Amino acid sequence: MAKAKPVKTTKAKTYKNFIGGSWVNSASGKTFENRNPANLDDIIGKFQDSNEADVKAAVKAARGAFPAWRAMPAPVRAEILYKAGEELIKQKEEIAKTMTREMGKVLKETRGDVQEAIDMTYFMAGEGRRMHGATMPSELANKFNMTIRQPIGVVGMITPWNFPIAIPSWKIMPALICGNTAVIKSAPDTPWSVWKLVEILHNAGLPKGVLNMISGGGPEAGQPLVEHREVDIVSFTGSTRTGRLISEMCAPTFKHCSLEMGGKNVIIVMDDADVELAVEGAIWAAFGTSGQRCTAASRMVVHKKVIKDFTQSLMDKAKKLRVGNGLDSKTDMGPIINEPQMEKILKYIEIGHKEGASMLCGGKRLMGIKHKNGYFIAPTVFAGVTEDMTIFKEEIFGPVTDVVQCEDLEDGIRIANNTIYGLSASIYTRDVNSAFKAMRDVYTGLFYINAPTIGAEVHLPFGGTRNTGNGHREAGQQALDIFSEWKSVYVDFSGKIQKAQIDN
Repeated sequence: MAKAKPVKTTKAKTYKNFIGGSWVNSASGKTFENRNPANLDDIIGKFQDSNEADVKAAVKAARGAFPAWRAMPAPVRAEILYKAGEELIKQKEEIAKTMTREMGKVLKETRGDVQEAIDMTYFMAGEGRRMHGATMPSELANKFNMTIRQPIGVVGMITPWNFPIAIPSWKIMPALICGNTAVIKSAPDTPWSVWKLVEILHNAGLPKGVLNMISGGGPEAGQPLVEHREVDIVSFTGSTRTGRLISEMCAPTFKHCSLEMGGKNVIIVMDDADVELAVEGAIWAAFGTSGQRCTAASRMVVHKKVIKDFTQSLMDKAKKLRVGNGLDSKTDMGPIINEPQMEKILKYIEIGHKEGASMLCGGKRLMGIKHKNGYFIAPTVFAGVTEDMTIFKEEIFGPVTDVVQCEDLEDGIRIANNTIYGLSASIYTRDVNSAFKAMRDVYTGLFYINAPTIGAEVHLPFGGTRNTGNGHREAGQQALDIFSEWKSVYVDFSGKIQKAQIDN
């Protein structure tokens, strides 16, 4: 396959790790470049190539800061988060533009990414004055029962590149409001966005050592962070393969582990659906962020009576999508994040073709004048896809979607559930009974009716079933359950020893 032209090496700002309240170089003395996937001549900056020594220093700082941070009243911790939210608003446009250069997705999407971080920051700041426990009557006289939350300790966070500031905020904000300290390792493809979020929190008044950041690769920095004995909980978002390895690394010491992993999401389109509305949703779900979302819809399960009209319209609209640099206001879809990911997607397209699916559009790398210095793939639609095909079963994580025929609602639900994943699903129908049956019977953590599979809001829990995760939920009040532990408290003011289950 054709390669991008050799890139130029230009001067770029060097960004440092953040450990113990100071910006420091990596112990390795090495850096790596962060380049724009739409224009490889554009260097966002150079970042620290961290190793185990950096991890140890960051965890030591987090451990040292934990006693004072957990003792700080939660409403006071919340005030710091609130100040950070205000600063995110002020810098939203600058952050969005740099994030588009760093990650590639179009500017309206990076603005949404920053807004999600703003929303999460304010939401969790609000939890600083709630963080509800419960009071319950005792079975014994003159005794009071209640539950309270307590922080876990040091959190190790590993975040992906597709939502470079939103997903870090999903982890950082609830962890901090609960009273934990943290070490976050940014994704090598998008370290600037995490760097910026950490800078804003630092400037908002976060005490030294409460939040620490390192950049670098998984084996060099991520694995030592997961395995460090002073890390009490690991929060990871990424591939199912890597998540499984992290789970295995955490198991020997019974370390808490929250995993948000892959998806093979589905849109079900029934014969009574508004077909054009369904197509509009399918375009956004399949090709938004170039399909590089864990909630992207890569399976369209369509009723046999409307599959012809739906497929034709989907193909027509996919062909019209303008692919290019995300900073261009006319661009509908940006680049793929890096060359290995691009090659992986192209390999899946080749497999789909070989296995007998009909490729209706796309299916190739774009190499025109606007595309020759980046990683671009044309929006790709396959028809005639069957459940035994690789592209039906495996997560592609790119601008590729399949159209699969179903006979009726029950068949559509069966096909939707025929996956090892269970993150997001949607149905387009005008029948309230069909909507409720699908809502009940499709086994996913997220479900939409007459809307695409993407569009989660921060005050609802986010996560999936089966190989998508390990039962935890991010966002919403449920995120507090990841980063805190329940303590049951019994207050006996009877002045005597009372024995529950015996004295009553």
